[in-house]
Amino acid sequence: MTQADVAPASVGVGQRLLGKVAVITGAGSGIGRGTARRFVAEGARVLVADIDAERAERTCEGLGAQAAPCTVDVADPEAVTNMIAAAMKRFGALDVLFSNAGVAESVKPLAEIGSSEWDQVIDVNLKGLFLCAQAAAPVMRAAGGGSIIATGSIAARRPRPGLAAYVASKSGVVGLTRALALELAADHIRVNPGPAQTPMLQEFAFRDSEEEALSALRATLPLGQAIQPDDIAAAAVYLAGDESANVTGLVMNVDGGRDL
Repeated sequence: MTQADVAPASVGVGQRLLGKVAVITGAGSGIGRGTARRFVAEGARVLVADIDAERAERTCEGLGAQAAPCTVDVADPEAVTNMIAAAMKRFGALDVLFSNAGVAESVKPLAEIGSSEWDQVIDVNLKGLFLCAQAAAPVMRAAGGGSIIATGSIAARRPRPGLAAYVASKSGVVGLTRALALELAADHIRVNPGPAQTPMLQEFAFRDSEEEALSALRATLPLGQAIQPDDIAAAAVYLAGDESANVTGLVMNVDGGRDL
């Protein structure tokens, strides 16, 4: 999947998130950018958080007062605390946390994975979710509830050789979110380890070209079409909104059928 910029979705957009405030991490590109713009189109106000300030600002272009940029390293506890505080200061509430920030892993055998690379993948993909949920939960609890969503990966269910750190991190995302779904249920905070995306093109990096890698990816999908950011955004809208009021702990596979 490429990380191309996407415009706000124009099909099926309504006001399903009217009045809600969301924090989206990794919102400077790809899935995060597409979801931020879709959330705004659905009536939400969004804190657009990314480690790259310029990208966060670019996502906010054209969204007016409904979106505000925020620079955050999700592996830094203080930065995450400040991000939640920024959302409260700017919008006065927090209804949705979409923990989407993530990093890929260079495809390599286990013996070649350095400890620093392992730490980075786990810190961003798994620890980042932990820190964001830990900071957001008290705010949501005080408000009477909320929705926490985490971007997963089919790699958690269908591991591929050479991606040990990434698979471990996304498997941890599923386990952590399901545990939090139970722990936070009494607080009316729903926690869903989805939408789970199809693999990044790094899995097919040994192909000669990007087009060859895309062809190899499509061949693994029964529906035959690579997942786009708007596909994930549509699933996130459902999990963030009131239509999913009784949905928690759900792994929602937006994967073209690859998990079958």
